[in-house]
Amino acid sequence: MKAKKDKSLFLEQFGDTPQLRVIDFMVENHFFDFPLTEMARESNVSYNSLKNFIEKFIDSGIFIKTRKIGKSEYYKLNLNNAFVRNLIKLDWILTKSNIFKSETPIVV
Repeated sequence: MKAKKDKSLFLEQFGDTPQLRVIDFMVENHFFDFPLTEMARESNVSYNSLKNFIEKFIDSGIFIKTRKIGKSEYYKLNLNNAFVRNLIKLDWILTKSNIFKSETPIVV
């Protein structure tokens, strides 16, 4: 696997684990759905590791299955889940605070 050169602000703040890498990738691409192979490749996580925890994300409502093409099932973030919506907001807050480097907190 190829190491990602620049960590996102999300991963810098909360740690770099396989689960967080997948969540970070999906938050950055929350309008799209992906098969497991692409999720694993783009988030730099092994396919087998992803298979170990993807069901927990589905059961908790973080991810939803969107469609099936051939043998591949596609997944995306569940934008109806309050936790997911707050993760996306948090990602934007981190991005804005890094851009503006202000000392006052950013209110959403």
